Amino acid sequence: MKIIVLGGDGFCGWPCAVNLADEGHDVLIIDNLSRRKIDIDLEVNSLTPIASIGDRVKAWEEIGGKPIRFINLDISKEFQRMVDLLIEEKPNSIVHFAEQRAAPYSMKSSSTKRYTVDNNVNGTHNLLAAIVESGLDIHIVHLGTMGVYGYGSHRGATIPEGYLKVEVPQPDGTRFEEEILHPASPGSVYHMTKTLDQLLFLYYNKNDLIRITDLHQGIVWGTNTDATNRDPRLTNRFDYDGDYGTVLNRFLMQAAIGYPLTVHGTGGQTRAFIHICDSVKCVQLALENPPEKGERVKIFNQMTESHQVGELAKKVASLTGAEINYLPNPRNEAVENDLIVDNRCFIELGLDPTTLDDGLLTEVVDIAKRWSDRCDRKRIPCISAWTSTQAKAIEKSS
Repeated sequence: MKIIVLGGDGFCGWPCAVNLADEGHDVLIIDNLSRRKIDIDLEVNSLTPIASIGDRVKAWEEIGGKPIRFINLDISKEFQRMVDLLIEEKPNSIVHFAEQRAAPYSMKSSSTKRYTVDNNVNGTHNLLAAIVESGLDIHIVHLGTMGVYGYGSHRGATIPEGYLKVEVPQPDGTRFEEEILHPASPGSVYHMTKTLDQLLFLYYNKNDLIRITDLHQGIVWGTNTDATNRDPRLTNRFDYDGDYGTVLNRFLMQAAIGYPLTVHGTGGQTRAFIHICDSVKCVQLALENPPEKGERVKIFNQMTESHQVGELAKKVASLTGAEINYLPNPRNEAVENDLIVDNRCFIELGLDPTTLDDGLLTEVVDIAKRWSDRCDRKRIPCISAWTSTQAKAIEKSS
């Protein structure tokens, strides 16, 4: 296939683009390099040194990979350029990673809240409108989030894959069944943009028959895939700071440098997780199994296991000898929650889940140790608070 990867320079986008090229697809990365600009604004860098996008694609070709092309384009602002590019390239599929992906960053200030909405919602809508304008039949695979479902309000019920079967009572006492989008309950401005994506997809699928697969992904951990391990210039980024570092990667990095593991609140929050290798594989499976023309939006829960954050910290501590530090929670969320998730679609398509075993955890710790001199300890704490109440608690504890 000819595949455009939007946001293909990012944490999930880069290994995905490399994997698709490794599978023999014709890959074009479109990215405005905003994630690198945010590093400059936050005055923090990836723990692993990452090459420029130019050096990355050059390195891939030099080691014998199918060439990957790159175009610098902002899909949230350059609509006509996007339309012209689609007509010129005529891609079979587009993988959409081009969204600001961090909940804490989206809650950092009114400026980051507005940027997250402007970038994410405009980008998604421009993509959909551009496909309609082009007249092409293009399958979109979008990286969404498990966070659209919310946490702590399901009372032990299994979260289905996107759609919920409901009974609707009628005035005459009869009932009928239908399936609706699972009620959204975003926990941050970032998660809110992903719920708005869902409605945009629902509309453009219904009105214009755009074929869409929406992947509701859990928290990604790990760093490299087999493909990105083939040359140091292909190395994927490793975020550890309080805004962009994902919880398990942060624990493993903290253990590597002798920093107490930062558990916010009681640690009773349950989250869904997926290894970066499985994330890449799921995107590939979604591309290989597109919906038919006229079929409703396919929604997959892209996760492999669920864990309580506090129990994860204890596992990492027992493996590494690290201490655990319980801190005020910057998020406005339930103290504890259950999370039972249906992920049978990817299992039925052949995903062999990578589980959270000691060997893989140690591998991430070893990567963090190797680059520990690049860690800025001042950037580890999570200080982007959801409300003034959380902000006061953080300030009091610091």
